[in-house]
Amino acid sequence: MKKLLALAAFILPIAMTEAKTDLDPENTLLIDLKDGQVVIELYPDTAPKHVARIKELSRAGKYDGVAFHRVLEGFMAQTGDVQFGNVKKFNSSRAGTGGSDKPDLPAEFNKRKHGRGACSMARSSNPNSANSQFFICFKPSSFLDGQYTVWGQVVEGMEYVDKIKRGVPGSGSVTNPDHMKKVSVAADAKKKDSDDSKGAKPKKTKDSQ
Repeated sequence: MKKLLALAAFILPIAMTEAKTDLDPENTLLIDLKDGQVVIELYPDTAPKHVARIKELSRAGKYDGVAFHRVLEGFMAQTGDVQFGNVKKFNSSRAGTGGSDKPDLPAEFNKRKHGRGACSMARSSNPNSANSQFFICFKPSSFLDGQYTVWGQVVEGMEYVDKIKRGVPGSGSVTNPDHMKKVSVAADAKKKDSDDSKGAKPKKTKDSQ
């Protein structure tokens, strides 16, 4: 299987939009990196199948520990190879060639732009070959618009994405790559926090003894 690649180019950056506070927890993705948490707004209205796949793999824990195997300065950080990209069994020669055990997705190209912080699905030359790998843009990459499926946008924590370890110029291949420590849907994290608070027992005080 051919490596899934996103074309590289250098384009001047634009400022990130202000963080949103009215996000739908069911359509908000949380990625824990070594430097902090990244919050991504999902787009089920324009990429429903891709969003469903991202949430399915996240909820199954498939993205936890998966490396950013291809990172190009001034372009993007690519990850999501659940087959060969997990740092516990990282295969540098094959990272970027794998996917999940799910079928490939039909293209959902849309009018969303590949701006700074855009989250888009990687694929081979076949438009309908996206599976589990995705990339986050460091800078605007308008030449990808309409050719790759944008399924989300970083709304908080882009400064942590900026700190992801870069690969070698040209190929973007990374030695000892950074990885996603934990990937979850905000609604699940919120429910867990609620369950934990309900199960917490109050501490005894002198008056209650």
